[in-house]
Amino acid sequence: MALDWDRIGTGDSEALLRPRDIYAGLASRPWPYLRLEQGEVLDKWFERRGDRDVVIKQNTGGGKTAVGLLIAQSTLNEGIGKAVYLTPDNYLVKQVREEAAKLDIATTDDPYDPAFLTAQAVLVTNYQKLLNGRSAFGVVGDGKEPLDLGIVVVDDAHAALARTEDQFRLRVPAGHEAYDKLLELFAQDLRHQSANAWSALEDKDPTALAPIPFWAWADKREEVLKILRPHRTERVFEFVWPLLAEVLYLCTATATSSAIEIRPSCPPIDRIPSFVHARRRVYLTATLADDSALVTDFGADPTLVAKPVTPGSAADLGERMILAPVALNPDLDDEAVRVLARQFADGDQDGDGVAETKPVNVVVLVPSDRAAANWARHAHHVWRVGDLEAGVKELQASHVGLVVLVNKYDGVNLPADACRLLILDQIPRPLDGVERREAVALADSTVRLAREVQRIEQGMGRGVRDGEDYCAVLLLGAKLATAIHDARHLALFSPATQAQLKLSRDIAGQIKGEGLDAVRQALRACLGRVPQWRERSRRALAEVRYAEHGTVRDEAVALRKAFDLAATGRAPAAAERVQKAVNDLGAGDRALRGWLREQKAAYLHLTDRAAAERALAGALDDNPFVLRPVNGGAPVQLKAAAVQSRAGAEFLAAQYRDGVSLRLGVQALFEDVVWGEEERSDDAERTWQQLGLHLGFASTRPEKLYGTGPDNLWALSAARQAVVELKTGCTTDTIAKKDMDQLGGSIRWLNEHNAEVEAVAVMLHPSRVRDDKATAVPGMRVVTPALFEKLKVAVTAYAAALASSPDRWADEQAVREQLTHHKLTGDRFFTTYSEPLRA
Repeated sequence: MALDWDRIGTGDSEALLRPRDIYAGLASRPWPYLRLEQGEVLDKWFERRGDRDVVIKQNTGGGKTAVGLLIAQSTLNEGIGKAVYLTPDNYLVKQVREEAAKLDIATTDDPYDPAFLTAQAVLVTNYQKLLNGRSAFGVVGDGKEPLDLGIVVVDDAHAALARTEDQFRLRVPAGHEAYDKLLELFAQDLRHQSANAWSALEDKDPTALAPIPFWAWADKREEVLKILRPHRTERVFEFVWPLLAEVLYLCTATATSSAIEIRPSCPPIDRIPSFVHARRRVYLTATLADDSALVTDFGADPTLVAKPVTPGSAADLGERMILAPVALNPDLDDEAVRVLARQFADGDQDGDGVAETKPVNVVVLVPSDRAAANWARHAHHVWRVGDLEAGVKELQASHVGLVVLVNKYDGVNLPADACRLLILDQIPRPLDGVERREAVALADSTVRLAREVQRIEQGMGRGVRDGEDYCAVLLLGAKLATAIHDARHLALFSPATQAQLKLSRDIAGQIKGEGLDAVRQALRACLGRVPQWRERSRRALAEVRYAEHGTVRDEAVALRKAFDLAATGRAPAAAERVQKAVNDLGAGDRALRGWLREQKAAYLHLTDRAAAERALAGALDDNPFVLRPVNGGAPVQLKAAAVQSRAGAEFLAAQYRDGVSLRLGVQALFEDVVWGEEERSDDAERTWQQLGLHLGFASTRPEKLYGTGPDNLWALSAARQAVVELKTGCTTDTIAKKDMDQLGGSIRWLNEHNAEVEAVAVMLHPSRVRDDKATAVPGMRVVTPALFEKLKVAVTAYAAALASSPDRWADEQAVREQLTHHKLTGDRFFTTYSEPLRA
């Protein structure tokens, strides 16, 4: 007779609860055993499953997806409630469901599927499906009963953060009726804050950036509501409006030529009750060294976030040799590295044409189409997000060659032969208005550095997916080279990556100053599986442990708590909470102190305007790039250094700890000046200011500091100052009337505020020819791309000479000699590196 298996072995037995047991009970296991590291984190999670927020950290390729799915199934088996597994995008939804099928875990991607609603299957979906103003899970005020969830697993938590912030941002596009009305409503406030920024908005300048002062935004909240609310059902608004409507007056609003961007300091995550009230929330991450954003963005419990679940060892990361060619030899240009990359893709050959290594897949990560264009003649393929699914399968299945991926630094798995040489060519830059403003105000803050390092580590993690995997990593450009050389950056990488960087520095030390052949030989050691490299690589990771405690910055906790207080009508308490964070910071990070004090002033303004004015004045003392009070003071006169060489030596000594840092720092400055790209104009202005400081000039950005005046101002001597307007983004053959008028206005500004000095009019522009309609500024000088290149060569040589022996850059006499030799002194600079205007 046939056996009735439904009656065998099912008796009174309970569903398996421990994730490890669930795996052991599979009839057909995809792997004989769970990896040691997977078993460790699953056991630790099970012991802590009563904690509402749990962060699980494993190295890239450590099997986090299987861990998350088994945790979700365990929660279903325990009867805690419905399970949701969130991924960054639909491409990864498909990957996770494929993994679940191997584990015999039932899944669905439909939030209305009865199997999910009855807790019989795990819902696998993207973040946006949960976090939007029309969420299928329910939103406060939508009249629907929110879904009751037992567990939410957030995969790639580092990627979730950026997408969460984006979901809680309302973008009113230029050309929309509401955009024009808002600009009209705040015109006077914007003009007062920065006349130049207002003019840029009127001119539709793509670099225009004008924060709407918090006091104006709060005071005119009713008018704002009248302008925006009628559009709440339009596609631009409908997915965000329900999330922000109740806290609109607490938001930051920034005007650019493309949109007015409205976003809160912390996402009001309580508008999504299903997530907020989920009994368990598990965050899976590989690269999140700073866990603060889990608190600010998701409202996670900071005490629990600070106790991550990790494997006992961090040695499960695949082998990586990480080199930055420009740090090895500043004379190695990026184009030579591109040629080298193509050679490895085709099969690296020695001088006799014999292949030293077999052809490998080379994957290049770039942030934009413009960066991808530099690889056009070397790449076999350039793929964008829409090409990824088919493209990655092709890489995993066969040799493809050299592939460029545009703006995809996370969520792509390239195991084994899919990628043996990974190249990072730049990292994405801040794009939205708030991020661009933060980039100026918090340029050298640890907060910004942590975001930068996180993105770099995300990118570097694409090429190794488990402990047996390996790949070589090349970082192009001085900025990325600085990140793996500078101590402040290094401290922010994960422990395993730090160990690999240390080993890679030992290799770099032996080939420092050598040419591309030395880089080639080093890469061959990794890709050719040289036994000595493999042994050193394994040994480097053998004793690495994860940090016992997660990093949760006090000011991040304060910002979350303060926002929640303000959102419930307790603005004075919110201001006090921010002030406590300022006090705890001490005198350390002044830029961050000023930024926080501006936020405190915003909360104070809701109940005490006079106190808010005083707080904002104090914020300016710490950070000159915060908002200026309504009754802000007059611009401070710029005073020249008593001795240029002494000021230069003092600045360089404070800025750089070794010669390599100095050379990389100077190269990174010039990398930020991109002619013909208007979006990079702000970077160029910052470069010019920093360049002045490197050369010993007093150097400021009046337009950013005071809202009027030139882009840059250099004090060349006690009697002469250079008024500099940067038009590096222009592509015209002549200098337009509006640009010439702007320079003339800046000269008048200096004459009004410091009549004692001679103003030297300078413009950086691709042309030295004025338009027929433009009126020339008397004595005007122009720095053209050719002369800027000449300047770059001179300053690079200046830095190289000072870096040639220890601490030479701190020697006033040595600095004086190099300034004189390269004609970088105040009396010769502009006669050498600029030319007169031509009619």
